[in-house]
Amino acid sequence: MDIHILPADTYIVTSKSVITEEDKKVLNMLYLPIIGPLPIMLYNMFLLDMGKLDISKELTHAHLLSTLKVSNQELTEARNSLEAIGLLKTYLKKDVVNNYLYELYSPVSAYEFFSHPMFNMILYSNVGKVEYDTLVNVFKASRINKDEYEEVTHTFNKVFKSIPNTSYDVVSEGIRKKNKLNLSFDTDFDIDFLIETIGNNIDKKIFTKDLKELIIKLAYLYDIDPIKMQDYVKSCINEKGTVNREELRKVVRNHYQFDHGGILPTVVEHTQPEYLRKPIGENSNLAKMIYTFETTSPYDFLKSKHNGNEPPKRDMELLEDLIIDQGLKPGVVNVLVDYTLKTNENRLNRKFVEAIAGQWSRSKIETVEEAMNIARKNHRKVSKTINVDKGKVNEPVWFNKENTIDLATDEERKNMDDLLKEYK
Repeated sequence: MDIHILPADTYIVTSKSVITEEDKKVLNMLYLPIIGPLPIMLYNMFLLDMGKLDISKELTHAHLLSTLKVSNQELTEARNSLEAIGLLKTYLKKDVVNNYLYELYSPVSAYEFFSHPMFNMILYSNVGKVEYDTLVNVFKASRINKDEYEEVTHTFNKVFKSIPNTSYDVVSEGIRKKNKLNLSFDTDFDIDFLIETIGNNIDKKIFTKDLKELIIKLAYLYDIDPIKMQDYVKSCINEKGTVNREELRKVVRNHYQFDHGGILPTVVEHTQPEYLRKPIGENSNLAKMIYTFETTSPYDFLKSKHNGNEPPKRDMELLEDLIIDQGLKPGVVNVLVDYTLKTNENRLNRKFVEAIAGQWSRSKIETVEEAMNIARKNHRKVSKTINVDKGKVNEPVWFNKENTIDLATDEERKNMDDLLKEYK
């Protein structure tokens, strides 16, 4: 609901979170390229209005307009941007002079930002690869080799002595803590309009919360308006009167590829995020394999497995599902694909892949090295359980520790390069 702001309208700012200096750094370096400078300036103005307290005194919007040197329309658009990206909630109390209540929320952390499927992609598109890589390096944690160090950290009980138990009340209610908003897609896609106009012969009860979320997510990923999405939903209603969700995904995907000349969604063409890659410098065989998995997109990796030919459509759909539904990172998907092909006679069995993907997702596997380790561990556990003859089981090259030794001679280096050609 957009209401025209008048200079005389009053407002109060309150913080629903603890805003740190690191938060401000994230706002100015990561959020600003997405929403622009004016919304960030408005957010900072709200912080100044509060000062050291968690609530401001009552102010007028004339204060904001004159300080920021903007028009009513520009101020409204800046506020809308903060709301849409999850930094602000706005409440209105109507009166002769309207009064607004603005609640500030924390931005996501840098780690959450670069892990976010939307923020990460939009930032990359807005700033380009060079600037994106620079930003990643700014927030990348320093890595120190602690092999030669011994931990000598003192424990709590070694430093502090216990005291006699006394009666006291634990004070926790009302204390400020980190609060972040989930993104809302309501402004982008009118799900209510879709439901209301889909037709009287369709029971509106089929639109459960999960189905609504799926529709909104698909609409965003494939840029579909409510009218077109209506047709897709109708075509996927089964004999029970409910929507077959898997069928809906397929229909939407197929129409997208048809309308775009067979072009795949860009999600399968991404490579492992920089902040999740292994530092370059090691010259071992394993490091080379990890580097290949990290710097190759799932699409190109699977294409290499088909001798450079276009992979089957069903396999490409599987890759998309692994990234979107399971939330796996591109490099992790490559490890999973390689492991599956090697252990299943060059076949990508969907049920087998999805079972492993689900486990890795729940285990929060994000790096190539973590994926390799859990694949080795689980495979050997299964092989031992079913008593498989190891000599008859195909395994990825990286399962064999002998293939991960440091390169020493020219002959070893040449042999390993020949072996790695399979992964290029």
